[in-house]
Amino acid sequence: MNANKKTVVVTGASSGAGRAIALAFAQNGDRIVLAARNEVSLEEVAEECRQLGGQTLVVTADLSDHRAAINLAAAATDFGPGIDVWVNNAGVLAVGKFDETPMEVTQQVIATNLLGYMNGAHAVLPYFKEQGHGIIINNISIGGFLPVPFGVGYSASKFGLRGFSAALKAELKKFPDIHVCDAFPAFLDTPGIQHAANYTGKMLKPGPPVYDPQRLAMEIVRLAEYPRSEKMVGSFSTVARIAYALFPSLTRNIAGTVIGTYLTQAEQIERTSGNIFNPVKYGNAVHGGWGIPGRPKAHRKYVAAGILLSLGLLTAKLMRK
Repeated sequence: MNANKKTVVVTGASSGAGRAIALAFAQNGDRIVLAARNEVSLEEVAEECRQLGGQTLVVTADLSDHRAAINLAAAATDFGPGIDVWVNNAGVLAVGKFDETPMEVTQQVIATNLLGYMNGAHAVLPYFKEQGHGIIINNISIGGFLPVPFGVGYSASKFGLRGFSAALKAELKKFPDIHVCDAFPAFLDTPGIQHAANYTGKMLKPGPPVYDPQRLAMEIVRLAEYPRSEKMVGSFSTVARIAYALFPSLTRNIAGTVIGTYLTQAEQIERTSGNIFNPVKYGNAVHGGWGIPGRPKAHRKYVAAGILLSLGLLTAKLMRK
């Protein structure tokens, strides 16, 4: 158990990566403030955290509302006292052709994924500046570098997060003990895609490789101990980032073709707005059942294939010059 207990705020803590992150901090003996829209699920997470040795406070909050973020920061600093770490994690997903996805859905995706992180940072920074230290950790995902066809609003929010974070880091350069850290995990085995708004009319499944969210949770805890500007989580995220930097058009075209082909073959289902506007009662565990938890070596074949493809394409590009 960590002798120097920290007060940690985790948004989107009711399921998936957020739940895994909260449990990881609880194992460290920290005080965790759990925030999300689903109060019932939050109470379940709180009990798990207490069993692991962490102290908890549950705050029901929709971080797309800046007033909720302000109230969350105030409650957390009273619980602490003070706040040491703020983990921006709450996020939603909408999948479908851009012009067939209602704009109110796309707007809410951006309000949650982008403005929610900005609201959190805006609310906690005055406390960090007053106490002279603090860490903001943004769980952005590889979607911050790799565009997602049929997920235009999601991509807009994730690319926007990179710009927001970069600008904020520059603004805070006179505060050496206030850190902004960005985590970029590859695809995670969480219930997130089960919660997604789906306007494709087809059953959604994540593409391989799919990583255990506990791996991300461990990296987030490590960032809270040893902050750094960026952390790629999972070797596939590094490969995907490099591939898009070197071959943006080709990478976009491959992604669009792969997803489009899958959607033509997938099982038909009804369209749904998922959890975009309200929390859902299903899929509130850490894992979504898509991956191979605890076996990261199983992903190496995908990473190796990606590296070989990138090297081959780079060689071909250089030979044409």
